[in-house]
Amino acid sequence: MFDGNEYPKSIEESQFEQWLEEGRESKMAYEYMLIVWDELDGEYHPEYVDSREKIRKYPFWGETGGHSATIAVYDLFSESRITVLD
Repeated sequence: MFDGNEYPKSIEESQFEQWLEEGRESKMAYEYMLIVWDELDGEYHPEYVDSREKIRKYPFWGETGGHSATIAVYDLFSESRITVLD
């Protein structure tokens, strides 16, 4: 996943599936998983949120900001990638 020049690194499908499962099994009522790139670590990690409103609190890839940025957002239960519009 995330192969191509527009992404900093690819990710294994098995890692992605594990993150989805962890989000669904959490005792918190999460709805969405954000795939976040950490520039300092050179790695992706998941962030989980319970509402669409909280997604925009994270900087997105291409926006100016800190050392991390959201690459993509997925619905935990449908596993579909969602688009977040302003």
